[in-house]
Amino acid sequence: MTRHAVTLIVVSALMMPAGAIAQSKLNVVAATEDLASLAREVGGDRTNVEAIAKGYQDPHFVEAKPSFILKLQKADLLIVVGRDLEIGWLPPLIQQSRNAKVQEGAAGYLDASQRVRILDIPTGQITRAMGDVHPLGNPHYWMDPENGRIIAKEIADRLSQFRPGDSAYFEQRRADFNVRLTEGEKRWYADMAPYKGIKIVTYHRSFSNFADRFGLDVIGYVEPRPGISPSPGHTLELVGEMKRLSVKIVLVEPYFDLKTPEAIGRATGARVLVMPPSVGGVKEATDYVSLFEYNIKLLVGGIKAVGGK
Repeated sequence: MTRHAVTLIVVSALMMPAGAIAQSKLNVVAATEDLASLAREVGGDRTNVEAIAKGYQDPHFVEAKPSFILKLQKADLLIVVGRDLEIGWLPPLIQQSRNAKVQEGAAGYLDASQRVRILDIPTGQITRAMGDVHPLGNPHYWMDPENGRIIAKEIADRLSQFRPGDSAYFEQRRADFNVRLTEGEKRWYADMAPYKGIKIVTYHRSFSNFADRFGLDVIGYVEPRPGISPSPGHTLELVGEMKRLSVKIVLVEPYFDLKTPEAIGRATGARVLVMPPSVGGVKEATDYVSLFEYNIKLLVGGIKAVGGK
């Protein structure tokens, strides 16, 4: 190559708009850190991935910020939990972004709940007296690693639609993630096997999929109804039922007040475990796989501490 040709290439590169260079990566915005983690697993360095709700926040209630609209304005792909989890805060942000690519129904809008296994789908008439019931089923479905595997496939397929030339890269990263997830599942199932069928209580219905996958029996909730704060009457009933069934484990999400769970623990001798349902809920849960590593270790340690079998 002649010196003149090299000079032309360098000058051309310098004259390229910054945005043209940045377009080499797809901009992905996820509603939660869990979906963002799965997107990073698959998208690797061909994507810029950001989350809106942090892992230590209640994803039902997120304070809208102008910075979220700016993220959505630049997004090529938006991944949502769906099942009405974000109904209170995300739709206005999407609308205000005025980004046609990520409006519901557009190619850049991915509802991660469409192919996964959904639990707790209510039947019959739903009223406000029942609390914050999700008519489309429990939106905390990512707490089942099998669903995480399905979501990763959905993300890989959608990214490949945008960048067919990178489809082999996305597929290889998805396959690598599958291997690590499968290895993790073997450890987690082995660790939990001695405690299959153990009875527990949780604060909210965040762990339905987790409990179902790992053989836990959820006999009650600290909330009298979804989204409703604990009442004295319900707490007394729950304490009585826990004593009757010898329940010794209470799981609480990091964003809930511990006052009532700790009172329940003192009354029943149960161990109260603050267990994150999301990546970033504690510093050790840095990605999707480590979220389960942390939770299984925490849970097994808690069960052993109370003499569970």
